[in-house]
Order: sequence, then structure tokens, then C-alpha cells
Amino acid sequence: MTQRALDSSGEQTPGSPRPAMIDAGAELDPVHPVELPPSGHPDATGLTTAEVAERVARGEVNDVPVRSSRSVTEIVRANVFTRFNLIIGVLWVIMLFVAPIQDSLFGFVIVANTGIGIIQEWRAKKTLDSLAVIGEAKPTVRRDGVAAEISTHEIVLGDVVELGPGDKVVVDGTVAEADSLEIDESLLTGEADPVLKRPGDPVMSGSFVVAGGGAFTATKVGREAYAAQLAEEASRFTLVHSELRSGISTILKYVTWMMVPTAIGLIISQLVVKDNNFKDSVARTVGGIVPMIPEGLVLLTSVAFAIGVVRLGRKQCLVQELPAIEGLARVDVVCLDKTGTLTEGGMDITEVRPLNGSDEAYVHQVLRSLGSSDPRPNASLQAIIDAYPAGGEGGGKGWTVTDAMPFSSARKYSGAAFTETDGTPSAWLLGAPDVLLPDGDGTLTEIEHLNEQGLRVLLLARVRGELDAPGAADGAVPTALVVLEQRLRPDAGETLAYFAQQNVATKVISGDNAVSVGAVAGKLGLAGAENTLDARRMPTDPDEMATAMEENAVFGRVTPQQKRDMVAALQSRGHTVAMTGDGVNDVLALKDADIGVSMGSGSEATRAVAQIVLLNNSFATLPSVVAEGRRVIGNITRVATLFLTKTVYSVLLAILVVCFQVEYPFLPRHLTLLSTLTIGVPAFFLALAPNKERAQPHFVRRVMRYAIPSGVIAAAATFTTYLVARHHYAGPGALEAETSAATLTLFLVSMWVLAIIARPYTWWRIGLVAAMGLGFLIVLVVPWLQDFFALKLVGTTMPWGAVGIAVAAAALLEFSWRLVGRRFGA
Repeated sequence: MTQRALDSSGEQTPGSPRPAMIDAGAELDPVHPVELPPSGHPDATGLTTAEVAERVARGEVNDVPVRSSRSVTEIVRANVFTRFNLIIGVLWVIMLFVAPIQDSLFGFVIVANTGIGIIQEWRAKKTLDSLAVIGEAKPTVRRDGVAAEISTHEIVLGDVVELGPGDKVVVDGTVAEADSLEIDESLLTGEADPVLKRPGDPVMSGSFVVAGGGAFTATKVGREAYAAQLAEEASRFTLVHSELRSGISTILKYVTWMMVPTAIGLIISQLVVKDNNFKDSVARTVGGIVPMIPEGLVLLTSVAFAIGVVRLGRKQCLVQELPAIEGLARVDVVCLDKTGTLTEGGMDITEVRPLNGSDEAYVHQVLRSLGSSDPRPNASLQAIIDAYPAGGEGGGKGWTVTDAMPFSSARKYSGAAFTETDGTPSAWLLGAPDVLLPDGDGTLTEIEHLNEQGLRVLLLARVRGELDAPGAADGAVPTALVVLEQRLRPDAGETLAYFAQQNVATKVISGDNAVSVGAVAGKLGLAGAENTLDARRMPTDPDEMATAMEENAVFGRVTPQQKRDMVAALQSRGHTVAMTGDGVNDVLALKDADIGVSMGSGSEATRAVAQIVLLNNSFATLPSVVAEGRRVIGNITRVATLFLTKTVYSVLLAILVVCFQVEYPFLPRHLTLLSTLTIGVPAFFLALAPNKERAQPHFVRRVMRYAIPSGVIAAAATFTTYLVARHHYAGPGALEAETSAATLTLFLVSMWVLAIIARPYTWWRIGLVAAMGLGFLIVLVVPWLQDFFALKLVGTTMPWGAVGIAVAAAALLEFSWRLVGRRFGA
């Protein structure tokens, strides 16, 4: 039987053969036939360079175009071909034929806005694509007898791909080698229990390894692989499935319903009922329809999200699904895995304490041999390897590995069996003391003291019989305690403090001892770190589990399935849950959490299911993601009120014009000027401003509570001024004077809405509002701008009357906003 093992660098390690490997040339299971390449059976040494070239030439390569973003064509199509762009485009063409160019300015604004949207999303696409390449998994493939990491798309039919804990199966294949290989297929089948795989068994792309190791031969690559299409779809950049986006879509649907009958009534009123100049009637009709459309709202939301992606990309944060920015801002509970999140991946051995009179040199030799037994050591075993390297003092030479049991987060220990130098067989377990020792054992008290200091303790125990014998752990003889010190992340404390300040509850969920984890969390200043709970005593009833989750902050000895149940329990109480992690034992919980956050150095499986990947492995990046999400949600809620106030007053003005059978007071140029100064320019700055407000649910209701009374007040004030002006002015030029007075009132009321939304004031917000007011004043006093925009205040009585009506409307606005705030909350 041929056996080969490779260390983590991909080099063969003949002195450390992989135990229990099966001959790769063994006959395959006839139940699962495999279409092999013409070269014959899979070979453990892998394909040769020539064979790879042949397969590439035949197109037998894993060329699935997995994209992290929309294509440029899709970006252009999504930004250009919209329902409202079509309406505005038609109106723009009409205006180009019947009115001066200044009445067609709204069309140029839409062109500019669409261009901005395309450019910003293209920037976001470039950022996502570059980050996706950085975060791309590199499967280990054997070629010419040497293991090497390659890109997923370089795998060809017949390649031998190695597997270890946390590795994702990237193409379909058949197991060629298996060393206690357990694969989780829950992401494909929904079955949570890992499946033990043996040589000849099929493996499907999209599943991942939870324990053990091995290798498989690729039998289906490219689009033929199971889950290839799912993976492509799941990783695609998207702007949908968020409360913000769906809320805006709902608003636009209602706006369309209101706009169509109102626009029809306005057209009939201006073209049929009133016997005016045809071109002027068309211009005023278009002037009434265009402002009903909140076209900039969709654009601004897309731009805000896209800029958020670029900002986070600069901090090495890959947002695999765009709404994750929004989702994390709504989170009120963050579940953290200790290892890799609060602590750095590496550990150091501080002490080895022999038990029961064991010889210290012999214990060191056992640890050295255990380190050599696992080709894919976890962080704990790596610390042992660093402290007791193969070939060091004592050597451990002559010890032969006869069997191995990789670490499993479910059983909490690993093991190996050896034939020692003198031929004596021995079997050993290394793992959690409180799992391997019976309750009441005196050693547990000693371990408890070490745990209280934040130290991690492993028990080395000798198995009385065979390693794989039933109940082998129950009769194991304690031989030594291995005391490990974990390296705390220097920025973890500040991040925990940030979440506390933001009223986001933090729960530390770990597979380690609860007291030890609590001590580590306490060192980092986690509030409630003393409230620890051993998950083995966690109630199974979902409601009782939810209560336990809310009452405690630190949980130890948690199994992967329990992590999943804990997330579900919190969600059942209405919490929005984020889960962070980097290990394969976190995958199920990451998948079920509202937002999954993975470390870039984590297992491929965690990166595949997480919506956010921290490529710099820094937990301290999370506050930036939260802040970005809050900025987007809070600011879009603010500016949506601006846009929808305009929609409400535009619809109401059109209805009033139809009911009173008068000319529509505005030309398109007037409303283009008003929209630019009171909505367009300020909304752009406000949408990108810092905003730390906690994200609130019910976006549509919150926006409409303010937009409807604001729009009603603005429409009533404007139409009142218009009617008064119609009685005040007479003769040639009366309509232009009436329009100017009505425009002044509408501008002042809209500016007051802007002033309310811009609160709380900072120097730049005050400057922004003042600049918009100054812009309108310049138009009123500069002669050529007066002519260009057809705005000229006639006399003093009516203009001051317009100001007085606007002041009364502003007082009503203040009252209505405060009333809504008191009744429904800010």
C-alpha cells in the first residue's frame, strides 16, 4: 500500500507518513461511477504537466466565471433603463422641441446623475473584483508528485485535490484518500450531521471538511459541477433584498399610481380646458409632471452603497453581498468566536505539568511525536510543534505513527497511536480536560485556577486500549497538563468598547473552557464577562436557551450545532444577530446569522458563507462596517424625506390646479432650480456625511410620516401665494409675476424642510444651507439669471406677502415635525 503525506507547505514529509491512507489506485465504488480521463485511474501523485496541458486544450478545466460584481453592461443597463428615466426622457425630448433650453435643464441633470451612478458603481465593481482576487481560496493540487496551491479556475479534470479541516470542496469528485475524513454537506442538502467519507465515495462542490483529511479526484469541473451555478449566483454583487432598497421600491410603486392619474388630469386641464398658447401649456404641463418623480432617490441610494463598498475596500473589507453593509448597521447582538477574533491565531506553551508521577522527558517525547502525527495541525498543536520540534532534544526518533484521530470541535480532542522505539504500542489523546476527565476529579480544581488566569489548558492522556476503541476517552489515564497562553488582539478591547457604546450586546461563544474564555474577555474589558455558562449545561428548549443567551455574555464548550441553535434562539426574541468566526466549526452559525463575518485567514468554508470578509483579519474593522451601514441608512432616510416632500407637494399642486382650473404656476426651469438648490446638491452632501444614529426599522413609514405633512404644508402655502398673486397682479406679464411669487414661497418652505433635515447643525451643514439660500438670492438679483430662469419679483407687497406665507408655513412645519416626533419617536 502506497502512503504519502504532505506538510502545510506542500512538501512531502517521508518521515511523517499520513496514517491510514488508502491506495489511490484502489477499485472505486461501482454505485458511484466516475468518468475518468483517458489516462486511467487516479494517481496519488497527481497529473503530470503534459496531462494538464492536454486537458486544458480539450477544455476540461474549471472555467466557471464566478463574479463578485455586476458586469459593466449590467451596471449601465441598470442605471440607464429605468421606468422613470424613460418617462423623463420622453418629456425631455418634447421640451427640446417646444420650449427654450432652460426648460430642458432637468434632462441634462438626469444624464449627469445617471453618469455619476454608473461611475460610482463601476468603481465599486473594481474594488470588489480586486478584493475577491485577494480573498480567493487556493486549493492544494498534486501535480508531478508535488503539492502546490493553484487558483480554483486552474483545476482540470482528473486533478488530485487535497483536503483538510475547513477546506471547501471546489469541484465534484471521488475520494481517493481518507483519513477520518468528515464532510459537511448541509449547505447543499440541509443535513447538519457531517458525513464520514471513505475512498470511492463521491464529494460535491459546495460541501466542506469538518474533520480529518484526505484527497479526491476531480470528476466534474466547470459548469458541470454541482452547485457551480449556485456559487456564481450567491457571490454576485447585488443591490436587492434590503429593507432600504425594497422600501424605496414600495414608495416608487405608490408614486407611480399617484402620478399617472394626476398627470392625465393635468394634461387635460392645461391643454383642453385652458385656452392658452400651445407651447406654453405643454411646458407648464411638463413642469407639473417632472417634479412628481423622485428620480434622484434611487441614484443616491446606489451611489451611497457603492461609495460604502469603496470606503470599506480601502480598509481591506470585502463586502460579498452589498446589503450586508445595511444589515450590520441594524445588528443589536454580535456573537464572537474567541479564537481568531479576540485572540490571534497563534499560542505559546507556558508550562507542561506532568501528572501521576509521569517522566517529564517522556512527556516531551510524546508531545513531539503527536506534533509529527498531524500534517494539518490546529493552533494548539502548532504551539506544541513550535515548542517541541521533530529532531529536537530527545528526538522522538523511532516512534512510528500507526493511527491518527484528527481534532474535532464536536468531541473536543485529537489523538494518535504509535509504536515506540522499543516496539511498545501506545495511544494518546490531547484535548479538553473537562471532557476527558470525570466530574469531581481533583485535577479539575487545579485547571480551574489556570483558566481563571485566562490560560488555556489541554490534557494529555494515555489510552488504555486501542485508539478507536469505543469509550477510549473514558478510561484514559491523565499524564500531563499542557498550559497555553493565547495572544490577545491589541485592538479587540477598543472594538468591544465601541459595541458597548453603541448598545450592541456582545456574546463570546467558544469551544474552549468557559472560565478561561471569560478571563480572556475580562482582560479585554467585555461587560458581563464574569457571567459565563458551560454550554453542556445549556437548556435545549429554544425559549429557555434564548433567556440564557440574554442573561450571560460568555459561553464555553459550545458545539458547532449549539452555535447554530444559539443564533436561532436570539433571532426568536427579535434580535438581529451578527456572527463572526474563522473556523470550520463556525460555518453553520455564520450561515444562519443575519450577517456572517469571516476573517480572511479563516477556513475557505467560512469565507464562502460569510457576507463580509475581513481580509486584514482585524476584528477592529467591524466598527467601520457598522459606521458605514449607519451612515447609509440614516442619511438615505433623511434625504428620502426631501425627495418625497417634493413628490407630495408636486402631486397636490397638480390636483389643485386641475380643481381650480388655473394655469400650472411653474415652468420646468423653476422646478429644476428649486430641486437643485433644496434637494439635489444638499442631498448629495447629506447622504455621504458621517452618521452614527442607530438604524431603525420601518423605513417607509418613518419617511412618509414626515414627507406627507411637509408636502401638504408646502403645497398649501405655495398655492395660497399663487391665488393671492392672481388677484394682485393683472395685465401683461401677470403670469410671470405670479409664478415668481409662488416660486419664492415654495423655495423658502423647501429650505425650511432642508434646515430641519440638516439638524443637528455643524459648521459645514450651516454652510451648506446658507450656500443654497445664497444661490437663490443670486438668481433673483443678477439680471441675466432673472431672464434665464424667468424669475423677477414685481413690486414689494406681493413678494413680502409670499415671505409672510412662507414664515407661517415654516412654523406649521416645526409644529408638525415635533408632533410626529413625540407621537411616533424620532
